[in-house]
Amino acid sequence: MPLGPFPVTRLTPSATLIQAFATHWREYLMEAAELGTLMFIICSFGTLIYSDHSPFKLWGFSNVAKAFLMGTAVAATTLLIIRSPFGRRTGAHFNPAITLTYFYLAQVHHWDTLYYIAFQFAGGLVGVLLAHALLGHDLSAPPVCYVITTPGAYGNAVAFAAEFSLSGLLMGLVLFATNRWPLARFSPLAVAGITVFYYVLCPSLSGFSVNPARSFSSAIFAWIWRGIWVYFAAPGLGMLAAAVIYTRSFGLENVYCAKVFHDLRSTCPFNCRFYQFYHESQLCDPE
Repeated sequence: MPLGPFPVTRLTPSATLIQAFATHWREYLMEAAELGTLMFIICSFGTLIYSDHSPFKLWGFSNVAKAFLMGTAVAATTLLIIRSPFGRRTGAHFNPAITLTYFYLAQVHHWDTLYYIAFQFAGGLVGVLLAHALLGHDLSAPPVCYVITTPGAYGNAVAFAAEFSLSGLLMGLVLFATNRWPLARFSPLAVAGITVFYYVLCPSLSGFSVNPARSFSSAIFAWIWRGIWVYFAAPGLGMLAAAVIYTRSFGLENVYCAKVFHDLRSTCPFNCRFYQFYHESQLCDPE
């Protein structure tokens, strides 16, 4: 266990399913709350921007302008979640594809991986349920339809390519930024910035998901499953591809923790070497 200024509560390799829950149930609930919050915001702003009763429809906003507004709302929410006490503690995955990628990189225990993914899906469903209770027909009716993600006019293959590529770029950015001291503090801003770009680029291709739990949470309420396999397969494969490229380029030893943003105060539940990373960075700092 690294000796740092923050507690590290990583599980031992022999930990049981019950021991994992007893140790990290707070982190699991926080992960659920994070994706629940994101889904609530996605549904709320999706209704505000795209509903037939939306003022943006009366004002004649273009599709690009609407996508930019939607991307900005989601990016701002993502940034706040990552920087929040919950995000600082759990690593702010709120995405099964990210959790699986860090499991592949040996940063997340297998029981934590299982619980994280289960609670991410549960949290997404609760977020949509709360949005439906508030917004009702405006959220469920076309063209909003619970803000589902479906392949665009170019078909499943193009949607898969878009989700694969964008997921890989996102994960590659996270790995590169979080494991370089001058960039680590800016990783939440980088994720937020690329989210806006994605939303403007991808509405006609795939609807922009990069998150299986996000797509599932909308699809199960809308009961529209067209192309759902794209949103289950492409994000995970794209992020795993990015992880393979990163480790072959820089080495597995240059992945220090599974957090999207790490500070020097919040409890860490992972196979964490961030204090070593911090200490080495300070030694190399000419200041």
